Amino acid sequence: MSVHGEYKVPGGKLVVADLEVTDGRLERVSISGDFFLEPDDALERIDKSLVGLPTTASVHELSEAVEIAVGPEAVMLGFEPKSVATAVRRALGHASSWRDHDFELVDSGRQEPQMQMALDEVIARQVGDEERKPTLRVWEWASNAIIIGSFQSLSNEVDLEAARRHDTTVVRRISGGGAMFVEPGNTITYSLYVPNSLVDGLSFADSYAFLDDWVLRALGEIGIKATYVPINDISSPQGKIAGAAQKRLSNGAVLHHVTMSYDMDATKMLDVLRIGREKVSDKGVRSARKRVDPLRSQSGMSRTAIIDSMVAHFRDSYGLTSVALDDATRAEAERLVETKFGTDEWMARVP
Repeated sequence: MSVHGEYKVPGGKLVVADLEVTDGRLERVSISGDFFLEPDDALERIDKSLVGLPTTASVHELSEAVEIAVGPEAVMLGFEPKSVATAVRRALGHASSWRDHDFELVDSGRQEPQMQMALDEVIARQVGDEERKPTLRVWEWASNAIIIGSFQSLSNEVDLEAARRHDTTVVRRISGGGAMFVEPGNTITYSLYVPNSLVDGLSFADSYAFLDDWVLRALGEIGIKATYVPINDISSPQGKIAGAAQKRLSNGAVLHHVTMSYDMDATKMLDVLRIGREKVSDKGVRSARKRVDPLRSQSGMSRTAIIDSMVAHFRDSYGLTSVALDDATRAEAERLVETKFGTDEWMARVP
């Protein structure tokens, strides 16, 4: 049986694996791509190192074989042993690529903060249970919100009096990471709900870059020179643009969501969030400025136009079918607001 798999390294090169499989083992291996590799015979050593391995070999086992084969003196530019392992796993069907999936764009409408949190969990569960196709959702906020990470202390992160003064609802999401302040129209927030197979073999850190790669390309098309900054930031020459967070569910779903600054009121943000001086620069804030507007100022486009451009890029790259939020999903999310996201127990899980 002949199989073929490809893996484009985020910010790097394409790795292609063409395999012949017999009786559950790799009988012939041909690795190729637009990467750089020295010495020249290292590629042949990589191919030979994988022959005979079982089709059930893990990313670690495949990577280790490649690493031993090339030796410490080899130079691998634009890829690494794990990249080869991922391409092999994709060829064998253990890992999937973007084009292996039919993506849907769900229109969830304008939602209150607690409902946004609930929808994220419900849709992610549905994708993991294969009740829903892999999905992209762009959030529309119905009111002001502070969203804190799953493991953050409520009292340490939020000035609750200031939040009340600014009519801002505080919610806690299921993913880790830091706090965000949003007002309707000042951010672009989106979620990707995908099966774990799409990030098979990637570390948490690597999966952030992989799942954000399309966004960098989309921003580049509108004139914003965006780059990925480990672990979970998107930046530009003018400073930070966005931060990402991720949650792996036990049923095999991956929730990856990103909040991008369009035109943020930094003065208000610093009033409601307890951000230490060492973190102010990380938020893209300058002491003399009252607004943080990297997407607006660098593109000159409206928020809606930027979103439309991003969605169009995703659709052109991977395909995307628009669907409405169904009544069953809405009802399940509303129940989750009542039993989890709207409760004091959830909000104060880390006081």
